[in-house]
Amino acid sequence: MPLPSVPLLEPAESSMEPESSTPPSSLWDQIFEFTAKARDAYKRRPIPYWILLILGIIAMLVAFPASSILSRVYYDNGGQSKWIISWVSVAGWPLTALILFPTYFVQRISPTPLSLKLALSYIFLGFLSAADNLMYAYAYAYLPASTASLVASSSLVFSALFGYLLVKNQINASIINSIVVITAGLTIIALDSSSDRYPGISDSQYIMGYVWDILGSALHGLIFALSELVFVKLVGRRSFIVVLEQQVMVSLFAFAFTTVGVLLSRDFQGMASEANNFKGGRAAYYLVIIWGAITFQLGVLGATAVVFLASTVLAGVLNAVRTPITSIAAVILLHDPMSGFKILSLLITVWGFGSFIYGSSMGEKSS
Repeated sequence: MPLPSVPLLEPAESSMEPESSTPPSSLWDQIFEFTAKARDAYKRRPIPYWILLILGIIAMLVAFPASSILSRVYYDNGGQSKWIISWVSVAGWPLTALILFPTYFVQRISPTPLSLKLALSYIFLGFLSAADNLMYAYAYAYLPASTASLVASSSLVFSALFGYLLVKNQINASIINSIVVITAGLTIIALDSSSDRYPGISDSQYIMGYVWDILGSALHGLIFALSELVFVKLVGRRSFIVVLEQQVMVSLFAFAFTTVGVLLSRDFQGMASEANNFKGGRAAYYLVIIWGAITFQLGVLGATAVVFLASTVLAGVLNAVRTPITSIAAVILLHDPMSGFKILSLLITVWGFGSFIYGSSMGEKSS
């Protein structure tokens, strides 16, 4: 969904004279050229464009880490239900609908026709999303927030693999390097499990949290590839409205499936008891639940805006940045253990993100 930024230039008329080689520019020349291009790009876009893009960037860098921190705050202060946390992840779906519906009237367009195949694909993606949120809920119940966010970064690896297998996306040497590097970072975390756990978490619970985090990341990568396949095979076009439509429908069905799970587990009835026993009191309990739902949806909206207004590469950069933000925030706010192995894993993971971003940008340029 990246917007075309610069039109392809027609080749100039060929000349019989050989091209003269130009000497490499200095660092100051490159800085001046980059500044000039940035200023030119700024002038080509209206002010509302930059306001929306900046809001999207802030949402990704603040809302997603805040949502992860709030999930861990829930468990740290007496919360027990995995279904409640997975339900919170999709309970804010009406926020996206509130953005979508007025857009129809502003742009004077009709909703995308909902065929049987498209509806079934939304239902299936909603089911997978509900399962994915439940896996992550188990991960955050047993792992420190800093560790869970690092392990969840492996979704980038699975996105690349499933994108290659299902959508035939390109994989170059840089992307393969990122897969190897991020996998190495996950291995380092696994080897350092003895110094990276909260009191009261057993060996089996820590291992299960790690496994559920990996499985959730794999499912997240599959959902990403299947969503792209829906755009290619069923919708046939991509726009900001189409992306919002898919997000609303998938979140709606995920909300329905998760609500059924919460009802069957009777965790809604247990919320009153959890609120009474919550360390910060009933008000703090419900504030964690409400803001958890709001921040997650704001992060989703921010990611959608960044991908549509800028490019998938910028979204990848922000994803790379929010991983250390979440880890550092967890260390400061939640006093997460931060060993030398985890710091090494964090640096290696950021390196893997950088390699992936570089490979993706090269793929976009070649296409």
